[in-house]
Amino acid sequence: MNLTPKQMKILTRIRDTRATRGYSPTMQELADELGVSKVTVFEHVEALIKKGALIREANKARSLQVSPDLTLPDEKTHTRLPLVGSIAAGSPIEAVEDREHLDLENLFAPSRGGVTGNIFVLRVRGDSMIDDHICDGDHVICEQRNAARNGQTVVALINSGGNGEATLKRLYRERDGRIRLQPANEKYEPIWVDPDDLQIQGVVIGLVRTY
Repeated sequence: MNLTPKQMKILTRIRDTRATRGYSPTMQELADELGVSKVTVFEHVEALIKKGALIREANKARSLQVSPDLTLPDEKTHTRLPLVGSIAAGSPIEAVEDREHLDLENLFAPSRGGVTGNIFVLRVRGDSMIDDHICDGDHVICEQRNAARNGQTVVALINSGGNGEATLKRLYRERDGRIRLQPANEKYEPIWVDPDDLQIQGVVIGLVRTY
């Protein structure tokens, strides 16, 4: 749909106002927001209705709403997260970066809002975190960080022996200076590493599972 920048601002303002107030802004409020005349706003609104981007209920004030078939650019950006590879929840695996994305809107449509910042997604392989309800095939949503608190579930890159291997575990700093990467499954032993051999790449902040 071919929309001008001002028309896009009108749509965004109407969507946001309805989300916070439950009704659409007036023509004057839109004019004040854009710094144009009320007549200009009316012309844009009529054009948007003709294009099918806006819906208006007849004989009802403040009834403008964005068409449910239209996805605004900021909505798409917030729901599409980079899927950068897989992470072992078992034995460590070679760190891999793929050029894929996980679109939350496709998983849970319709979806609005989302997360922002340095966020990425990894697909889980293995069952070593099963007692933390992280299962094989799940997607963990991670915030990119190079540090973590004790007990947080981290994306850990182990550089011991010159091979970069990634794993998903709870992190604990021990008194002897070593770091314990603790699985959440009694079948697996913890992984012990020296701080110099460990790089924290992210901390798990959420999980997505489909059935």
